[in-house]
Amino acid sequence: MSPAESSEVRVEVEGRTLTLTNLDKVLYPRTGTTKGEVLHYYATIAPVLLPHLADRAVTRIRWPHGVGGESFFEKNVPAGTPSWVRTVEVPTTGSRATGERPGKADTLRFPIVEDLATLTWLANLAALELHVHQWTVTRTGRPRHADRLVIDLDPGEPATLHDCCRVALLVRDRLAEHGLAARPVTSGSKGLHLYADLPQRRPAEETTALAKDIAEQLQREDPARVTATMTKQRRSGKVFLDWSQNAASKTTVAPYSLRGREIPTVATPVTWAEVEAGAEDEMALEQFRYAAVLERVAELGDLFLP
Repeated sequence: MSPAESSEVRVEVEGRTLTLTNLDKVLYPRTGTTKGEVLHYYATIAPVLLPHLADRAVTRIRWPHGVGGESFFEKNVPAGTPSWVRTVEVPTTGSRATGERPGKADTLRFPIVEDLATLTWLANLAALELHVHQWTVTRTGRPRHADRLVIDLDPGEPATLHDCCRVALLVRDRLAEHGLAARPVTSGSKGLHLYADLPQRRPAEETTALAKDIAEQLQREDPARVTATMTKQRRSGKVFLDWSQNAASKTTVAPYSLRGREIPTVATPVTWAEVEAGAEDEMALEQFRYAAVLERVAELGDLFLP
């Protein structure tokens, strides 16, 4: 390890003292993006990111040695979590299903990322991706029903983001038939996420069933382009409408989160005009890098607001 990578810097963030390490460590080798730049991105994007993380249990994907190395999912808070980080103990899916009072072995202890200090602490742990459920918790930590629905449009090669845009317009119309207004977000990977706020909270079983019904309807109407089947072998050349991310145990990468891809792309809220352009022209819409996202927010504000 080089001296630069082993260095430590103590900083004050909103009254909290944090020790930041390895700021010169390259986390994205292809672009040379360092941990310091990742921390700067999250600090800058925090005003629009934090409201969309509020009261949601956060699952992290960490790349301790950069995106060229191994990664791991982390749900429980790690050892050494600062005492000031808000956490919540959530029953696992199995214990919720039985209705029994869960023991410690039947719960997960997630962090709630509600301030810049917590966000900075996680970014310093190389938690590049932040994933959240479609439900929130109360101030006392009790899980609530879902307040939104999401459909993940995932293209199977050789399908592309262009194909996702075309299918997204169909999904938008189907959601509108249910009185739901969809908001598009490029996934930062290959496809699109469509979110719709619910007029009232609904159990995850209901939102999952609704999303699955919409996906299966579109599969029947346009089987050459759309599939609702999870089997990867059947996705080739089609857009998979992943309805399963509405399950209580499932998560979706948060809007404005970085992705652990070869280059530092971001799950980016976009306008329907941009999606419509992407449906017309293969080159009109692409996944955005973090610098472009900061520019977009400075110019357009938070496009993910209802």
